[in-house]
Amino acid sequence: MVALAQTQPALPSDPVRLRATDGVGLACEFHGPGTGPAVAFAHGFGQTRHAWRATARHLGERGWRTLIADGRGHGDSGWVEHGGYRFEQFIDDTACLAEAAGGRPAWVGASMGGLLGMVAEAQAPSGRFAALVLVDITPRWEARGVERIIGFMRAHPQGFASVEDAQAAVRDYLPHRAHDKDPARLSKLLVPMANGRLRWHWDPRLLETVAHEAERWGPLLADAARALRLPVLLVSGGRSDVVSRHTIDEFLQLAPHAEHAQLADATHMVAGDANDRFTATIADFLHRIGHAPTRSHP
Repeated sequence: MVALAQTQPALPSDPVRLRATDGVGLACEFHGPGTGPAVAFAHGFGQTRHAWRATARHLGERGWRTLIADGRGHGDSGWVEHGGYRFEQFIDDTACLAEAAGGRPAWVGASMGGLLGMVAEAQAPSGRFAALVLVDITPRWEARGVERIIGFMRAHPQGFASVEDAQAAVRDYLPHRAHDKDPARLSKLLVPMANGRLRWHWDPRLLETVAHEAERWGPLLADAARALRLPVLLVSGGRSDVVSRHTIDEFLQLAPHAEHAQLADATHMVAGDANDRFTATIADFLHRIGHAPTRSHP
C-alpha cells in the first residue's frame, strides 16, 4: 500500500492542467463564455471537480465563466512527491485558480474548499475574491460528522474488486442516495491498482495529515471569519452532521453581514442532494450582489 501511495495513477479524462507555484499540476475545466463574471468552485476533502459539473455548466449557459478544479492529491491533479500535504499548499493553489478563473472570481467552496477560500480571502491584503459562498462548512464544525467522512475515506484500503463493490460502499455511506451513483459515473472516481483492484482517486497520504492540519488551523479560522469584508453566503444542509444550528449561529456572529440559506432536506453533500435548488440559490445570490452577466442567456 505504501508503494502504491507514492505513484499517481491516471484518470480517464482530459482536463486543462494548470501549474501551481510548487509545480504540482491542477486539473481544471472551464464552462461558459470567456468574458463572463468568474466563479471558481472548490470541492470538499475526498471529492473531485465532478461534484460541481452540473452547477458549473448551468451557470456557464447563463453567462458566467466557471472553473471547476481537482485539488492537489485528488482526481486528475498531481500528487505531492515529497513530504506531506499542508493547508498552506492548498491556500497557495487558490491564487493560481483565481487567476485562471478571471482574476477576482466568486469562490464557491464546499467543506474543505470553503475553509480554503475563507482563509485565502482573509490573508490577502486587498482580498482575493468578489464573493464567498461556503457550502455546509463553518469555522467550527461537528466532530462526529467529520469523523464519519474520514472513516469512509480510510475504509477499504485494499480497494475493491469491482465498481459494483465500490457502489455498495457508497450506498452504506449515503443511504439516502442509494440510486444516485450509477457505475459509469462512479468509475470516474476510481483508479486501477497494480493488482487489478480499484481504489478511490485520492492520494492515501492525504489522510496522514488531515487530522493534524484541522487541529492546527482551527484557532485561526474564527479570526479569518471576523476579517471577511466581501459578500458572503453560507448554504447549509438541514440534515447535515457537519454543521449545526450552534455552529451556524456562531459563524453569523463572527461575520454578521453574511447571509444564510438552508436546504432543509440536504445533508452535508448539499450540491449533490439538491443540485437544482443549490444552483438557483447561488445564482440568486450572485445576481443580488451584482456579480452576474449583464445580459440574459438562454
